[in-house]
Amino acid sequence: MENSFTKVAAAFVKAQKEFGPALKSSSNPHFKSRYADLAACVEAVVDALNNNGIGLTQRVSPCDNGVIIETVFVHESGEVMTSGQLHVPATKQDAQGYGSALTYARRYSLMAACGIAPEDDDGNAATKRPTAPAAPVPDITDHLSAIEASANSDELAASYTAAINACQGNQALQAKVIAAKKARIERAKKEKANEKQGN
Repeated sequence: MENSFTKVAAAFVKAQKEFGPALKSSSNPHFKSRYADLAACVEAVVDALNNNGIGLTQRVSPCDNGVIIETVFVHESGEVMTSGQLHVPATKQDAQGYGSALTYARRYSLMAACGIAPEDDDGNAATKRPTAPAAPVPDITDHLSAIEASANSDELAASYTAAINACQGNQALQAKVIAAKKARIERAKKEKANEKQGN
């Protein structure tokens, strides 16, 4: 007798309307990110499933190099709906490696089966977002030279304004311009003092 999905499918649709968000409750120190762990994913869906007559279970199948998980929804009518198998290789061939693979597989199988998709990547792959290219640093060499070569206060003021504008908001460059102006003023004072002494 062919298995019917009529009742479990209808109940699942109702349950899905009640699914909560899978909160990012755990952190991944390797990628400095937060993600929804298995407990958060189960918590997001299990009450809604149970309230609509659906039990949640996850079958584990034998596998030599990792784990195979299949998320199964069992309706109170006896109808069963499965998500298909998901294989996750174990990074280490020991209890810890298989345990991590099992948790990872259960979480992703459950999210895929229930249609929940929190932004997350503790498995890494989407990893780093592209960084915006650094803005080019303006060349203000000629402006600094103009400040140094200014013959009077009017030229100094004009050269200083042009130099500040050329910095395009770069505070480090603006500091150089201000320092150059101060140095030019100090030199002008010394030149005047020398002239007076010469007279």
